[in-house]
Amino acid sequence: MSTQIAQTAVVDPRAKLGTNVRIGHFCVIGPDVSIGDDTLLEDHVVLSGVTSLGEENHVFPGCVIGADPQDTSYKGTPTQVQIGDGNVFREYCTVNRATEKEDGVTRVGHNNYFMAHTHIAHDCKVGDRNVMANNVMIGGHAHIGNDITIAGGVGIVHFASVGNMAFISAMARVLHDVPPYIIVDGQPAKPRAVNTIGMKRHGFPKEDIEILTKAYKLLYRSYVGLDAAKEQLLSTGPIRPVLRELFNFMDTTVAGQKGRGRDRRRKAA
Repeated sequence: MSTQIAQTAVVDPRAKLGTNVRIGHFCVIGPDVSIGDDTLLEDHVVLSGVTSLGEENHVFPGCVIGADPQDTSYKGTPTQVQIGDGNVFREYCTVNRATEKEDGVTRVGHNNYFMAHTHIAHDCKVGDRNVMANNVMIGGHAHIGNDITIAGGVGIVHFASVGNMAFISAMARVLHDVPPYIIVDGQPAKPRAVNTIGMKRHGFPKEDIEILTKAYKLLYRSYVGLDAAKEQLLSTGPIRPVLRELFNFMDTTVAGQKGRGRDRRRKAA
């Protein structure tokens, strides 16, 4: 099937469109935009700036991708938004392009599902297969891993990191890094449990779940501290990859400031 563009859409002739791209009524596509094969833009979508979408993305009405960062120090540098394949952006999602303070790219991976009114701020890095429910707000420079579920109304502070397969409960206020495989909840959000349901659904063996449960109890129920927890768990035998991932993530957090490993990278405005 050839590319289809509604008569009321405004598509700059310099924009690069793949095959079987469908663009709905009243969309506005800028000159530095590229859209991959089999991507569907429903009505009233705006793609601006230096923005690239991969293949098989589905963008619902009202989304704005590639607009200027909401950073008062931004002076118009031609930074980017890069989006992978197979993502769904429901109604009125926004993805801002980056500032020049890091690598100049706001990046979204593959096969994510963003529900209505999700906001991904400048310089964010979002991995693969994540689900963000309605009204999730991701602050600037935040890093979101893979296979994460973020429930409705969650706010994640700038420079925070969320580890793989974490679960963030609805309306949580995330001020610090969220470790991988951990459920957090509350205002401010605090660790509550291991995401055992998510791990089972993804086929993790029971040994992985058991060792993470032991680590969780030591860290967040016995409060022995990171070094003591490492010493106890590493003395039991070969370290499992999920435990190493957890400890490496927490080492980075501890090395940062304000409970955020990436916060030490912050540059003055």
